[in-house]
Amino acid sequence: MRETAGVAGGKARPAAGGGRWVDVDPERLPAWLNGFAVRHGGYEFTSVDGSLQLRADDGTLLRLWPPPGAPAADDLEQFVVEAQSERRLGLLLARQASVAVGIAQGTGLVASKVETFYVQSRTAAGGWSQQRYARRRSNQARAAAEGAADVTVRLLLAELDHLDALVTGGDRRTVDAILADPRLDRARQLRAERFLAVREPRHKVLEEAAVLARQVRILIHETVG
Repeated sequence: MRETAGVAGGKARPAAGGGRWVDVDPERLPAWLNGFAVRHGGYEFTSVDGSLQLRADDGTLLRLWPPPGAPAADDLEQFVVEAQSERRLGLLLARQASVAVGIAQGTGLVASKVETFYVQSRTAAGGWSQQRYARRRSNQARAAAEGAADVTVRLLLAELDHLDALVTGGDRRTVDAILADPRLDRARQLRAERFLAVREPRHKVLEEAAVLARQVRILIHETVG
């Protein structure tokens, strides 16, 4: 399953296929689960495809996915311990004209680099000038991806042996183009399923991403009636 985490941590969002998503900071997870038990009764859990599934007395179902870099857990206590453990994550956020790369230890950045490239905005012009413009814009986008790959290589390559996972976000197509660089083969192997829905990459957004990347993703299916 391809995961996409949003910037609104803790706020429920509709899930494709039914239910709703909520992202919870690992430190808040025990209190969140206690509140769930108060509202829905006791629950039993089982391990399902790397996640934990909880079924409450009233029939409500939860599925909890561990944060990037955390191993799958066979019981809830182990899941919480692993989720709360501090990990070292690589961060790669990109949109067509900008990239932000960082190393996060826990929720804090220990290294970062933000770069912006020139890519023309779209135009409504038509005809031959439009075709020429489209080629120029495509060349600029390709050069931006190459420059972003250079930035990513400089910051991440020496750190790969020390990272638990690489978390990406922004525009998926742009991120994929950056990671297609052969120098980043090992980085692709560390790439987590988690994909962060973030705005234009800036240093502040990178700081926020370090927090979002640690959150526990929870899918809730509540009973009706």
